[in-house]
Amino acid sequence: MKVVLQRVSQANVTVDERIVGAIKHGFVLLVGFGKGDTANCIQPMVDKIVRMRIFENDEKRFDKDILDVGGEILAISQFTLYADTAKGRRPEFFQALEPAAASQLFDTFVEALRKTPVTKVETGVFGAHMRVSLVNDGPVTITLER
Repeated sequence: MKVVLQRVSQANVTVDERIVGAIKHGFVLLVGFGKGDTANCIQPMVDKIVRMRIFENDEKRFDKDILDVGGEILAISQFTLYADTAKGRRPEFFQALEPAAASQLFDTFVEALRKTPVTKVETGVFGAHMRVSLVNDGPVTITLER
């Protein structure tokens, strides 16, 4: 499981020119699942994300997590996180989990996020062509892997 976490001041995702998910202050999570990933990797990743202290305190130090600031989450499925670019110029995705299993794990991941005290959890549409708009706050971008 790979997650690219971006701290944002706002974000939304559109499918067919319709906004399907939108948040204000919080995280955009680009989430990919690879071969060998199971539901066992989800809760530890959710715990890490929710407790990631990357919001500033009064001294401008990273000391607050998303719960401390009342932040929101926009989670987007993204198999391209498993791109292998070692050969040639066309990425290969052999290490990405097949769509049916990845969709199920993504749904489980979102359900686990929604069980946390995070104010709001929104998503895109699994497998759809999506347009993600965001304002990266900082910028702060962190990659997480199980």
